Amino acid sequence: MAYVPIPKDLKKVKTKVAFNLTRRQLIGFSVAALVGIPTYLFMRKFVPNDIAVIFLIVATLPIFFITLFEKDGLTFEKYFKYIYLHKFYQPGKRVRREVYLEQEKKNTADKLRKKSKNLSTKQEKSKKREDGKGKEK
Repeated sequence: MAYVPIPKDLKKVKTKVAFNLTRRQLIGFSVAALVGIPTYLFMRKFVPNDIAVIFLIVATLPIFFITLFEKDGLTFEKYFKYIYLHKFYQPGKRVRREVYLEQEKKNTADKLRKKSKNLSTKQEKSKKREDGKGKEK
């Protein structure tokens, strides 16, 4: 009797579409071919054949990397997005929640104070203009 191992977590099993490749791999390899072949054919006219092949490899290698990269079940796009958000949108130094709330309260109070100050100066300017117009008549 044949023995076939069945994984416990079926989410990790990927469906193969054609040539024993997933849909993501088929799309990635197609994009690499669409970028690489014209690059090779164009560069072959100006440089020797071996250097044109190097240009082909340099042009397609990032696409192959993005297509095949997977870490902790995340594709390259999701993984890069999380790294980007971590580097640029999270504070470098963690602050206690109480301190953060106090800072937010202070910032909103400062903003409200500035708005009210701007409104009061605008009202004073408009009153001065009205007073100046009334005296001219």
